[in-house]
Amino acid sequence: MEMATQHTYRVIVRGKWDQLTQEARATLLAEVEEHGLTQMQFTAEGSLTYDAALHAFSYRYVIVSDAEYGEEMAAALGEEKAEETLRAAGLGHRELRSTATDMDTMKINRKGR
Repeated sequence: MEMATQHTYRVIVRGKWDQLTQEARATLLAEVEEHGLTQMQFTAEGSLTYDAALHAFSYRYVIVSDAEYGEEMAAALGEEKAEETLRAAGLGHRELRSTATDMDTMKINRKGR
């Protein structure tokens, strides 16, 4: 049986904070410096960025997934990870949406430009 081709995707999951408890707000504000724009890197665990307004946030993930399912699958996996992490941390959120970029096809396309 043939192994499916794996591609590496960069996934950005964006969302809005929603119904945060006082405790959650305090924790987020206490850690806001660690989640600024300078921390915007793509990692397997996901890096969370937000600001002190506590309005919106984003996660950046590196997701390795079967190429045949493409960016949609990678985006869905990113949303799933963000959902699990937020739920585990007790952080209220809504309106998760994501975008994925296939890094493998980007490398190929670049040559032709």
